[in-house]
Amino acid sequence: MKLKVLVGSGDRVMGLALPFIVVGIAANIIWPAVFRMDSSMGGLVAGIVLLVIGVPLWLTSVVQILVYVPRKILITNGPFLLMLHPLYTVVALLVLPGVGLVLDTWLGPALGVILYVSSRIFSPAEEKLLAKYFPVEYPAYRARVLLPWL
Repeated sequence: MKLKVLVGSGDRVMGLALPFIVVGIAANIIWPAVFRMDSSMGGLVAGIVLLVIGVPLWLTSVVQILVYVPRKILITNGPFLLMLHPLYTVVALLVLPGVGLVLDTWLGPALGVILYVSSRIFSPAEEKLLAKYFPVEYPAYRARVLLPWL
């Protein structure tokens, strides 16, 4: 199994998002007061809830990709039943915002938006490949996904 197949569009997604992440983290370290949200206990609780939901979904997605993609099996259950690209979407919409809330910085949600937009730009190419390699299974799977617009 080639690493490129396992990574999918991840290299392009991260190629676009990573510079923002690096600069954002550096700026947050240099000027923490600029990034502080002062969200108090409510933000901390909300961040923990997002992480409690997001981290297991993300880990499940990672394990599924590592197990099924090398065997050339289309993943249609678990987090993949909820959304088309759970690896990107969960990190962007749950994990990064959750970390940001826990650390009391608006950088987490902002970087989540950047990662989500980046994934939306590059995921159609991945979807075309899946439709090519799984011409019957992929359209049937897409029809069953609960939140296909995510």
